[in-house]
Amino acid sequence: MATRVKPLSGFPEFLPAGRVVEQRALDILRQTFELYGFAGIQTRAVEPLEQLARKGEITKEVYAVRRLHAAEDARDELGLHFDLTVPFARYVLENAAGLEFPFRRYQIQPVWRGERPQEGRYREFWQADIDIVGQGQLAGHHDAEVACVMLAAMMRLHDELGLPLPLMRASNRKLAQGFYAGIGVDDPLPVIQAVDKLDKIGASGLRDVLAQMGLGDAQIQAVLALASVSSAGGDFADQVRALGVDNEQVRQGIDELGGFVARVGADFPGRVVADLRIARGLDYYTGCVFETELAGQAGLGTVAAGGRYESLASDGRNTYPGVGISLGLTRVLAPLIGRGVLTASRPVPSAVLVAVDSEETRGVAEDVAQALRAGGVACEVSPGAPAYGKQIKYAERRGIPFVWFGGVAGQVKDIRSGEQVDADAGTWRPPPEDARPHVVYNVATSEASARIG
Repeated sequence: MATRVKPLSGFPEFLPAGRVVEQRALDILRQTFELYGFAGIQTRAVEPLEQLARKGEITKEVYAVRRLHAAEDARDELGLHFDLTVPFARYVLENAAGLEFPFRRYQIQPVWRGERPQEGRYREFWQADIDIVGQGQLAGHHDAEVACVMLAAMMRLHDELGLPLPLMRASNRKLAQGFYAGIGVDDPLPVIQAVDKLDKIGASGLRDVLAQMGLGDAQIQAVLALASVSSAGGDFADQVRALGVDNEQVRQGIDELGGFVARVGADFPGRVVADLRIARGLDYYTGCVFETELAGQAGLGTVAAGGRYESLASDGRNTYPGVGISLGLTRVLAPLIGRGVLTASRPVPSAVLVAVDSEETRGVAEDVAQALRAGGVACEVSPGAPAYGKQIKYAERRGIPFVWFGGVAGQVKDIRSGEQVDADAGTWRPPPEDARPHVVYNVATSEASARIG
């Protein structure tokens, strides 16, 4: 009896046309990051569980790895990395002697998380990170720099693939910590982590959480007031000052956030706002923090996020401060590919199908293919030698635009228009738009998708 294959949720697998879209997006990210001087690295898929557990709340989502025939009482000591930050911290410590600081790195790899699958949330997905890391110290201007680089990449994804425009929301941990300390909160971190859930639990839910922490009504109202501060310009500082809390941390946070928004806004007008709801619950952030969403895609939530950290990695002698941002690429692409908003002009790289007259003369077709490939033309030889009409139908089903007949000096037919001309396989080239598959943005499908939600 045949066994039906059951899909495994949370592990997106695209058809070839979808993979064309994904690969083009990966190329755009890589090219943009390298344009700004970031060096690419790749780290192993697994890390010691004790390292992965350092982020606390994420621990329950880690996939443990063990050998199938390991002893029953053997401990699972390795886990698949759930982000690229933990591996990067380890990489810096292990390779510091061979790195030049500030070290500018990009990394684009799959990551794994054991969470409930849903649209925009996957168990395996591609993530793209950039970080600038110093040894001992790192200048503050790098905070805005990494944000600008990621926005540049996302704007290219918009311009070239049709992805929605990005909007970055930024805050500052010093500002938040100073403010909470100023209203009498002894331990600001739990409050920051609670505010980080504001969009999920709402104001009433946040009130309940803060009350359970022991905050009084006046303190809770002050926390909510700070979280309501939002501005595309520099007047966020006036809104904060109007709340009546003033100390060195608050002033420093205001200055850092103001400089960040001004610099990013100058390079990308309308793409950044100061929004003090942004908290970033992870405990290693120390300065500016930022999250990016896509216009008109509120259901996806945050697709890119990051911030400043002063001591993500330390070997006891040296501390490595840095700033970085991560983009969940699959989270952005998978819904658009799945709905047919983004697809490819054809699912295969072949621009030409070389027809075969007969199996006895297949060698002639192979010679043609070799000549075409020597000129950089992607092609394939017909798998059989039926009538030419059937070979043309085969090319149509594959999405291949041209069919070659005869030898190296033969004829090539554009099966879309029906035009057939004499050509030499050593010198003939397809039009640039047909040389490789390209991404197609389906406007009608996109509009229908937006109406659906």
